[in-house]
Amino acid sequence: MPQFSNRSAERLATCHADLQRLFNEVIKKYDCTILEGHRSNERQEELYYQGKSKLRAGFSKHNENPSIAVDVAPYPINWNDRIRFYHFVGYVKGVADQLGIEIRCGADWDGDNDLHDQTFFDLPHFELKGV
Repeated sequence: MPQFSNRSAERLATCHADLQRLFNEVIKKYDCTILEGHRSNERQEELYYQGKSKLRAGFSKHNENPSIAVDVAPYPINWNDRIRFYHFVGYVKGVADQLGIEIRCGADWDGDNDLHDQTFFDLPHFELKGV
């Protein structure tokens, strides 16, 4: 059974309890790594200026404490394998539904299941809705 590395576990610990519950369930069947949970304002600005985030410091759900957003990738990471990322997103959404946790993801920001209407792809991004 897959398990989180110490680094992933530490990153997940910076997140809201519902995200911890979700990804602690996901890891039981799908190997993944936590890339980032809580994000400092400095880190947020860095990602904004690199074009990896559309939000400035203080406006990202990663900036909440605990974080209500988390970046997670299937492991081992292959950034060129978008199909695997989409498969992972579907799995996470299914587990979230089973647990009654409402999420939004960077693969389908508006949640309409139309993946062709996205203008900004952030495949590792998951956030809690309504929090």
